[in-house]
Amino acid sequence: MAAAESEDRQNYVKGKGKAKPPELATETTPLLQVEAGSSRSSGDDELDLESSTTARRQLWSKLIFVFLFTLSLCLVIFLAFVLLAYSYAARLSDVSPEDLLENGLVFEGPDRVDVLNATDGGLWINLEARVGIDAGSIIGVNSDGDEGTLRDVWKSAGRLGIRLLGTVSANLSTVYVYSSRHVLLGTVSSPPISLPITTNPPYDASWLTPISVPLFVRPTNSSSDLVRFVSDSWRHGAASVQVFVSSVEAWGGKPDARGWRSKLSFDFKHLEMQMSLPLPPIPGLPTPGSNTPLPSFSQIVSLQAFDIVSTPEQVTLNARASVINPAPSTFDMTVPTLPFIVSIPGTQHTPVSVASVHTQPFNLTHPNVTLFMSGNVLPLASDATEALSLFATRYLTLQRNPISIACPLFPSLVVDTEFPSPDTKPKLLRNVTIRNMKIKPTSAGGGFSASGEVFTRLVLPKGMNFMMDVKRVLPDVIVFDGEVPDLPPLPMIQGNVPSRLPSPIPPRAFGHIRPEDWLDAVSVYDGSDGEGSTFLVTASIEDVPMEVLPGRQKEFSNFVSKVIFSPEGALAGLQGTADVGVNIVGLPFHDGTGKEAELELVGLPFQGNVRIGKKGLLFGFP
Repeated sequence: MAAAESEDRQNYVKGKGKAKPPELATETTPLLQVEAGSSRSSGDDELDLESSTTARRQLWSKLIFVFLFTLSLCLVIFLAFVLLAYSYAARLSDVSPEDLLENGLVFEGPDRVDVLNATDGGLWINLEARVGIDAGSIIGVNSDGDEGTLRDVWKSAGRLGIRLLGTVSANLSTVYVYSSRHVLLGTVSSPPISLPITTNPPYDASWLTPISVPLFVRPTNSSSDLVRFVSDSWRHGAASVQVFVSSVEAWGGKPDARGWRSKLSFDFKHLEMQMSLPLPPIPGLPTPGSNTPLPSFSQIVSLQAFDIVSTPEQVTLNARASVINPAPSTFDMTVPTLPFIVSIPGTQHTPVSVASVHTQPFNLTHPNVTLFMSGNVLPLASDATEALSLFATRYLTLQRNPISIACPLFPSLVVDTEFPSPDTKPKLLRNVTIRNMKIKPTSAGGGFSASGEVFTRLVLPKGMNFMMDVKRVLPDVIVFDGEVPDLPPLPMIQGNVPSRLPSPIPPRAFGHIRPEDWLDAVSVYDGSDGEGSTFLVTASIEDVPMEVLPGRQKEFSNFVSKVIFSPEGALAGLQGTADVGVNIVGLPFHDGTGKEAELELVGLPFQGNVRIGKKGLLFGFP
């Protein structure tokens, strides 16, 4: 009993002390002791396994927590983006086309227009301009500095989205352009257009992006509507138009975008916009506005030089004109070769096409544009001679000469205008005289007749270098005692009609000579002499009646006295008009009989002298 208590006490003391490591079992170790040691190791393993399971459970709990937290956060962020996108979409859905055009779209230019091609009744042009869309203003995300924190975050997210989007593309239906009178002026078509978008743009135009857009422009077929629009614009000092587009499809990104940007798309219907472009003052023209009428064609276009040359096959035309450039100095434009048909009024109020010309390619220059043209005379019908003769006569006598200009590419578009006349009236007939002139009384008594050879130098205006053959002339002459006084030219007398004498009869005029019919003429080419072609023309007159003007018998008697008693004879002044019938070499028309048709130049004024001696008076005294 005492021994047992002593052993228990020892064990008790050992329990309070530091545990000793178990001794390794040996061959001498008692079996009970080994079994006891084995029992203790198995319990420790179970404790370790339980601890490991608990740790794994704690790790899974943490992972699940992190996953759920991350998922929740993503859902919150996604919902936030959805709410932001919904708010921006709601803003965009409330944007009207008028707001988009007036507040969002900013356009400067055009800076340059290149005409690429003319076909199918319209023009393909390439337009260069500067453009930008203030998307921040449209959806209201531009910075203003007066918003709260959440508002600033909302706007910042919107500006970030706009920057990521970068550009938008638009596909417009046909654009219709009307005048302020609601008259269609033309249509414009284009492929899809890419436009840059931005936020917080500066107040100047430095943020605008240059673009280059091909456009197909088809003007109206009504020339009168275009002329009226130009005239109204000039009177009001501004070109006012209304633009209508039935539909516009817009989407994010480039025209060929396929990513997330293209998913953002919008459709606008029935867009209308009014535009008014003030007309700047143009040097050399009246200031537009204040009901100022539109300048005439001759004020805008001046013919600087032309050259008409004939060959046996055709008559070719070359010209240089100066056109006032109404565009601002910042605007550039290139125009390729364009064909035109020039017509003149016919006798039956039907236009007669007389020339086919084309312009050389040109660029806009300031203040004027130099335009070079070339072409040829078209084949003419036999009944065109009268119309062409009247045109030539009007040109030479500085009369109004209406013409019409049409482009074969736009058959229905015809512009009526006037062909510019020369600055001064050309003096075609020079050095007019009657060689070997003889005056004698007629057998009927009381009258006189004249004979001789009419001579003149026919000098065409500068630039008319064609060859021609003068076939006949019809002079109408007033004869003066001495030099012709300083008088205005006689009125134009139409061929084959009774002569009209000037009223009152000029001083010292005493005689009137006019053949009853055309006189056959012969012409010889005499070079150009620094002007147009020059020809020496002669025509014989034989016993042509010479009328003593009413009340001028005294002047006639004084003239006869000078002829008889003066050793040098007497100087007679000649003033009048002449009709000239000519054949122009290479002019492509005939009269239907195989003979070349003649042009008649009517009422050409002239002035000259002739000295008559004693041998020129044949009174027939026995």
